[in-house]
Amino acid sequence: MQPALERADSCSRQKSLKKVVYSNKMVTETDKKTQKTTTEAPAAPVATTPAPARTEAPRGARGGDAGGDRVFRKNPRRRTSRRPQRERSEFDQKIVSIRRVTRVMAGGRRFSFSVALVAGNRKGKVGVGTGKAGDTSLAIEKAFRAAKKGAVQLVLTKDMSVPHEVEAKYASSVVQIRPAKGRGLVAGSSVRDVLELAGVKDVSAKVLTRSKNKLNNARVAIKALTSLKGKAQVVKK
Repeated sequence: MQPALERADSCSRQKSLKKVVYSNKMVTETDKKTQKTTTEAPAAPVATTPAPARTEAPRGARGGDAGGDRVFRKNPRRRTSRRPQRERSEFDQKIVSIRRVTRVMAGGRRFSFSVALVAGNRKGKVGVGTGKAGDTSLAIEKAFRAAKKGAVQLVLTKDMSVPHEVEAKYASSVVQIRPAKGRGLVAGSSVRDVLELAGVKDVSAKVLTRSKNKLNNARVAIKALTSLKGKAQVVKK
């Protein structure tokens, strides 16, 4: 029994010795950590330089010289339009009448615009045209194309006047045009617009009927001017 007891005592002594050694190790490690924290010097403060104060330029000198003159430079990145520019037509135009017309259909009324205009190059060429569309700009464009298509070249003198007196009738409109040297252009209503855009000068024109239809008056003026004849044709007759 004695050797067994001795063995148990020796085991208990070894365990107690191990515990003491482990506790001593823990104490020494904690001491080392505290010593490190105490021996380490505090970090030096970082020197911060203050930012320079922002100085604004005078209002007049922004974007240019000190004198205040601005210099505008073209931006190379800006896209330029690639659309070709429309060439200006040689014909001038003048609207004679513009009306809003209605068309009754099963679903209701439909509105559109009717335009009549005179177009001429002021060099002896003139025409009258009409156009109808849902928009005024489209109606004017159609009328201008029709006037250019139906334009006629007039027989005029060197002074851009009519060679002789002429009279014409269209529908219920009757007009008389005669030369008037030194008087300029004496005419009214849409007949004046036709003569102006044709470039006719020193002429007296008169509407002999009470018709107030401007389109008919313009067309009768065109009819009268197309019946003009040159000196050679008048002499032959």
